[in-house]
Amino acid sequence: MIRLLLFLFALALAACGLTWFAENPGEVALTWRGVEYDVSLMVALGVVAGLAILLSLAWAVARFVFRLPSLVSLANKARRREKGYAALSRGMIAVGSGDARAASRHAAEAHKRLGDDPLAKLLRAQAAQLAGDRPGAAAAFRAMLDDPRTHALGLRGLHIEARRSGDHEAALEYAARAHRHAALPWAGQAMLDDRAARGDWPGALAIVEANAARKLIDKPTANRWRAVLKTAMAEEIAERDSSGALALAEEACALAPGLVPAAALCGRLTAAAGDYRRAAKVVETAYRHTPHPDLAAVYLRMRHGDSAADRLTRARALARVAPLDVESWITVGRAALEARDFAAARAAVARAQASGAEGERPPVRLCLLIADIEEAAGDQGAAREWLARAARAPHDRAWIAEGLISDRWAPASPSGALDAFVWRTPDERLSAPALPPSPSPPALAAATPPALPSTPAPEAPPPPVEKPPAALAPATPPPAETPPAAEASAPASAAPALEAAPAAVPHVAAPPRGGPSVVMLPAGAPDDPGPDAAAERRSGFRLFARE
Repeated sequence: MIRLLLFLFALALAACGLTWFAENPGEVALTWRGVEYDVSLMVALGVVAGLAILLSLAWAVARFVFRLPSLVSLANKARRREKGYAALSRGMIAVGSGDARAASRHAAEAHKRLGDDPLAKLLRAQAAQLAGDRPGAAAAFRAMLDDPRTHALGLRGLHIEARRSGDHEAALEYAARAHRHAALPWAGQAMLDDRAARGDWPGALAIVEANAARKLIDKPTANRWRAVLKTAMAEEIAERDSSGALALAEEACALAPGLVPAAALCGRLTAAAGDYRRAAKVVETAYRHTPHPDLAAVYLRMRHGDSAADRLTRARALARVAPLDVESWITVGRAALEARDFAAARAAVARAQASGAEGERPPVRLCLLIADIEEAAGDQGAAREWLARAARAPHDRAWIAEGLISDRWAPASPSGALDAFVWRTPDERLSAPALPPSPSPPALAAATPPALPSTPAPEAPPPPVEKPPAALAPATPPPAETPPAAEASAPASAAPALEAAPAAVPHVAAPPRGGPSVVMLPAGAPDDPGPDAAAERRSGFRLFARE
């Protein structure tokens, strides 16, 4: 729009000038070689304009003639460059599609037509990597170091090739050079992973601070990593410098309140200093984010002089912080067992089972807790049954990083990844489907253990089994007088069925309305002494009862 206005303004000025010359006529006299020429002013101006146009045309023709060789050369270069970029595009597509042969061919053509173009160098290196030519890829990346435009790219490529070949020292050297050259995220991360893998927590913390100052990592991630590193430093000096370790642990808790190791260490050191209220607050804050047995252990044993009843009271207070988590009620159950309060322990176990998902099996620690409760109550058969369940129960939550399961938290994984361990349930192991059990008489299979195929038949056959009521079925049938007919027929009919009988599976009976929920036991194992009848009458159930 502005150009149009300027053009119209210039056109108006020219029209005004011509009008002024037309209204003010004049004459121009020119004497050349003794001849005098008299013309009007308008004619003289027209002649001057015509001469200027002719001179411009002549200069343009002469300039075109003299520049014709260079124009031809420029046209050839443009055509060559166009073909080179076409080969470059096809090569990039071939690299993306995994065609190593086409990528190498197009990379050679692009290098031939484009020379030292950065993209041609990159395609040549990627084609060598795709073809598995490690020396060729390293040479291509090394050639990029001479060009300032591709210096950082060459360092990254050499870093990757050094890591692939197992030369970690060379890879670290390239990362350090790139870190000094520019603020590159991969270089900063490589330096951080190296410090973490070596256990150099102060050096790793300095790298985190530098990366955060250069905006290579966001603020929440930087705070989390600072907390992890400060926790690692505090754990190292906790034995020899408790005050310094406490200061570092407090800083870690301020940066990441839900970091379990930091809260556990801070709570333990704060309680050792005598500030129990502050220690309890720190542990409760972390427990609200992540219910963890280490936090529960610190919380329950905060004061060394507490009795078992006091620890049970503290366990119940901690359970109110996260009442929907199974860990809270396992803690209460364990504390109640230590206090010999079996009713409270069984109630906590029931709450723990209710807090899980519907149809979910109890985990290993819960099965072991129930086994301990039953053993302490004198029911050895129930204790053995729950120990057997624990062998097949789902895994408890653990620290997991890169497919590894650890009993303790670590600041970094074995590969050097910082804050890699996560508190979660391990994945279930895949296994072959179980074979269907062979049909056998249920009463006979439950009452008598399976006979080994190689064991010879006894001289006196076992007496016939009389099925008792379901609620009071003993593990071993009482002896009775055996009729002669039964003695003659028992070995022939019972032995094959006993050999094919499947293992007994625990059966949970539906709780009746208005009474305790009874969990029935299967038939005892060959070495099972059977349930204690007196203990059964005292407790009113086999495994546990929910009053």
